[in-house]
Amino acid sequence: MKRPTPDSSLLELITSLTPAAVSQFLATQSWELESRLEDVREIWRLPKDHGALAARIMLPLSSDFADYSQRFYDALNAIRVINDWDVDSLYERIIATRADLLYIRLDQAMPDGTIPFRQAEATIKAIHRMMRAAATTAADPAHSHRGRRSALVTEFLNEDVRLGHTKRGSFIFTVVARLEDDISGDHSVDPPRAEDDLISEPFPRKVMATLARGLQTTHRLARGRDREALENPAAWGLSANLIESLEEMAEPEGLRSLDLSFEWAAAEQAPAVGTEPIRLEHEILGELARVRERLVRQEEPPRRETLVGAVKSLAWDEGSDLEDEVGAIVILADVNGRTRNVHLTLSGRDHDWAIRAYRNKIPLTVTGDLAYERRAWRLQGDIELDTGFLQHTLGDLPER
Repeated sequence: MKRPTPDSSLLELITSLTPAAVSQFLATQSWELESRLEDVREIWRLPKDHGALAARIMLPLSSDFADYSQRFYDALNAIRVINDWDVDSLYERIIATRADLLYIRLDQAMPDGTIPFRQAEATIKAIHRMMRAAATTAADPAHSHRGRRSALVTEFLNEDVRLGHTKRGSFIFTVVARLEDDISGDHSVDPPRAEDDLISEPFPRKVMATLARGLQTTHRLARGRDREALENPAAWGLSANLIESLEEMAEPEGLRSLDLSFEWAAAEQAPAVGTEPIRLEHEILGELARVRERLVRQEEPPRRETLVGAVKSLAWDEGSDLEDEVGAIVILADVNGRTRNVHLTLSGRDHDWAIRAYRNKIPLTVTGDLAYERRAWRLQGDIELDTGFLQHTLGDLPER
């Protein structure tokens, strides 16, 4: 008898899933392990009283066999057919056994189901930043979100959190936070732990719960609720970086909303947060910006800082006299590892130097009190302009 043509989508899962992950999944369902031959195969059966078709499947454990791919395909297909699932549902249910899932849906017009490359790139960067912000808060609520992170955060970002398959029918990014690096072949599954044991919960679960709490609080703050959360942001999962990452994802004009929902791993007791989908409309970006400004002021009080950056723009102060011209300057400078617009005011000969630097495309080196106010980075106070490099490159200023 001719064998049916293999499903290409199901074939892809052979490289995306492991037999150990499937074994753990079956153990959390109504399947029973009938026999196991170490590093060879497992036999699972579905009891007749399950209400569905009683069945037995053979799950291969070693990829060394020549027919491993075919046997693994057969096992996955049998599970799919018995449960009447499509391939995407099969994949999600299996990985959700030992991983927490976050779905990020971009609600926007997509006639052909695609989004621009630039938007995809910006969204993935923002997702990574969001996960880093949540991991930083989970590891150390007192962390300033500047400078180095702990090894725990670095390991989570490098190993434990992954980008999964996108869902069909809409543009949905799937973030997978694995609770274990390497799922063993043991078919037993630990029961959900009591609340007293949650202090030792896996760090990836702690990160995802912190993220869910932060997103839930952000959603409420954007609607004028839970203002008390701003008094102790970390306890509510909040940080300026978290808010900014959401702003970046929701920025495209054509985007109607950002929809976020969680699916918690069956192997752990589900947290009390992340139980309902969160919808952030494009129109609330202004309110998110106000929340972020307050968080930035709390996380980063004014500090003396030396910045080096190219002059992006100059604007005259029409009220200044000719002898002591004053101008608003914007430079592009590194602030906390990112290139930002920094606003400052220079007068007199310092203003003349800024004009020459702008014309000759030479960076300025300025020192002042760096602060985030009125939705922008500003260098204030006693501003000092280092003219040494400018003089060496351009020569002395002509006399007025």
